[in-house]
Amino acid sequence: MARWCYRHRLVVLFLWVGALFGLGAAGSAAGTDYANVFSLPDTDSKTAYDLMTKAFPQSAGDTDTVVWKVEEGSVRDESVRSRIEPALKEIAAMKGVGEVTDPYAAQGAAQISEDGRIAYAQVTFAEQANAVPKELIEDVVDTAQAAERDGLQVELGGQAIARTQEPPQGTAELVGIVAAAIVLFLAFGSLFAMLLPLVVAIAALGTGLMATSLLSHVTDVPEVAPLLGSLIGLGVGIDYALFIVTRHRRGILRGMKPEDAAVTALNTSGRAVLFAGGTVCIALAGMLVMNMRFLDGVVIATSLTVVLSVLAATTLLPALLGMLGMRVLSRRQRRRLAANGPESAEASGLAARWSSYVEKRPRTIAAGALVVMLILALPVLSIRLGATDQGNHQESQTTRQAYDLLAEGFGPGFNGPLQVVVEKGDAQALATTIESTEGVAQVAAAPPTNGISVIQVVPTTSPQSEKTDQLIDRLRDDVIPASGTEAHVGGVTAVFKDFAAVTGDRLPYFVATIIGLGFLLLLVAFRSLVVPLTAALMNLVAAAASFGVLVAIFQWGWGTELIGIGKEGPITAFLPVIMLSLLFGLSMDYQVFLVSRMHEEWVHTRDNARAVRVGLAETSRVINCAALIMICVFSAFVLSGDMEGAMAGIGLAAAVALDAFILRTALVPAAMHLLGKSNWWLPEGLEKRLPHLAVEPKEDEPAPVAAEADGPASAVHGFVRDEDGEPVEGASVTLLSRGGRQLDRVVSLADGSYIVSVPAPGTYLLAATAPSYGSRAGHVVVGEGPLVYDVELAEGEVDAVN
Repeated sequence: MARWCYRHRLVVLFLWVGALFGLGAAGSAAGTDYANVFSLPDTDSKTAYDLMTKAFPQSAGDTDTVVWKVEEGSVRDESVRSRIEPALKEIAAMKGVGEVTDPYAAQGAAQISEDGRIAYAQVTFAEQANAVPKELIEDVVDTAQAAERDGLQVELGGQAIARTQEPPQGTAELVGIVAAAIVLFLAFGSLFAMLLPLVVAIAALGTGLMATSLLSHVTDVPEVAPLLGSLIGLGVGIDYALFIVTRHRRGILRGMKPEDAAVTALNTSGRAVLFAGGTVCIALAGMLVMNMRFLDGVVIATSLTVVLSVLAATTLLPALLGMLGMRVLSRRQRRRLAANGPESAEASGLAARWSSYVEKRPRTIAAGALVVMLILALPVLSIRLGATDQGNHQESQTTRQAYDLLAEGFGPGFNGPLQVVVEKGDAQALATTIESTEGVAQVAAAPPTNGISVIQVVPTTSPQSEKTDQLIDRLRDDVIPASGTEAHVGGVTAVFKDFAAVTGDRLPYFVATIIGLGFLLLLVAFRSLVVPLTAALMNLVAAAASFGVLVAIFQWGWGTELIGIGKEGPITAFLPVIMLSLLFGLSMDYQVFLVSRMHEEWVHTRDNARAVRVGLAETSRVINCAALIMICVFSAFVLSGDMEGAMAGIGLAAAVALDAFILRTALVPAAMHLLGKSNWWLPEGLEKRLPHLAVEPKEDEPAPVAAEADGPASAVHGFVRDEDGEPVEGASVTLLSRGGRQLDRVVSLADGSYIVSVPAPGTYLLAATAPSYGSRAGHVVVGEGPLVYDVELAEGEVDAVN
């Protein structure tokens, strides 16, 4: 497939452009129909919601609030009324506004605080928040705030109003792409190579978001799903393309033609990308175990984006590589390749030095890395799940000001009232009992409708307070059962409390599912029990540490105002499930790319120390580069204007940083050095029963003379001579695998003799070069014994390797 896409690049490019513009046109015409369905089956709040829907079938549109406060005097003063009342009448007359409840009317007396300094009006739109035109919302805000004067503060709150504070759509994605572009350019040193991963990721992300918007018309897709789809899609899209482009460039630098290098890259790193994408989708699908309708749409959006990212990396990318040819290298690299010939396949530089250091001091590095991760994980012991609201917005935003004014004038619990829905029994008697219950500030019972009574209960504490959760438990466990009525506690605060409780109860099953599936995949891929077990433990450590960082920032408030994300509060109830899915998927990506290279070396040499050293040296740089890109992309989602998006972005950025820079480049290789050959142990009975799944195939397939890739080691030896038969001293002789990986390298002696070691029978490439001579390269087939192979070099000969 890679070769077909490479050769038919214009066809592939046309298909992708057509899909992008076609879905874009369809999405623009159809619009979106996102629905936030937080209710849970078999919970008290869901029963209350169903009863209220039955009693009030004609649900109104979104209700928002206009709040005003006077510094001196009362809101009833004529000087205040003369400014506020005309503004409210103007708002009520706007097309798209259903009604405005006026606190100056007879029925609105309760909308003025006891001290008379704060009042509010409720603006009910004809549509829900997402469907209200943004121009209408802005007109409401401008009209209300135009009534301000010295000593009179006017603020607005509500879901529709919050839309006016959102940054321009795509800001977070644009910042992430720019940051990723800088990292890619520093890594590749080539403008064209830098653009490849970005183009692939944007194509996948664009088609994914448009397809998600269309799917929102046929299934429940929550509003946060496209944001999370962008978050994961942009990260994996760039990373998957990065792994393949890096392998492609390495092949060209080692003497392969661009087409062969692209095919080899897709047949090796491309397979790993396919496997890694599958693991991410499996981890995301694990959310279905939670049996929460809200998460179903998240699974659809994120999995679709990941699938399209893999598809773009394996089809669009080879087509783009075909269009660039040698220009995928920088000019300096092309000049060096033409002047000096293929570069050495042996890893060098900082990555190689670090790999050797880990090999020498595995115990010290493993202990240090583990201590760091455990310290960072400590805050997770105090994690509290709940919901964020407008009280967590930045202090400068009108929604936060309105929230604070309502809390000041009517009590902290006013922003999150509870609804006690009475199905059978004396609702008035229950209301009287609730009014005398500890933690209740205010109770108002509405007249029965369709046999259903609703009692609104305002707690004395804020919606995010633990005492509010205790009040809900007290009402459900003590007050309502003792009253003899059949009633249920609902409302947004109760829904999120139930959401957090259900999440906590089902989380162990979810974690066990995704760890078990990941274990089985790695078991089949690497034919080992220890490697997948190590990966599972490392994933748990990474998850604990990343959630520790999340708790410290968002729950404890360490730096929330500094980075502009508002006030601290509980961790959003659904975030652990989403984050764990993404984290386990991304961690598995890095584990696959790291261990697949180690496994390949192990198959060739049966030397665990060399396998771990070479695997780390050759993959750590690209893994760290990929992680740095993901950190930039995820961190940029702080600018999304969405608290859940900011939490997910910072949590995943921390998780990727810890996973890549501490776990995969320090703790995992150190542990594998300490475990030795037991890393690759698999019971013989299990080996026979497991299916064979090649993550990254061996680059040098065995020759017909020797079918066993792990056969006895051998050698190739002979002499290097010139055209006159004279020995060539100091010639460099290199043994390479078919894919260009260096296996051994020696320098010929004074008599021209050389000997290179061969790990196993098979077909290899032997290259020789010397100053003043052209290079010579040819395939050698090695059997069970040593092979004699003489090399003749000629002066001024064309470089055969290139």
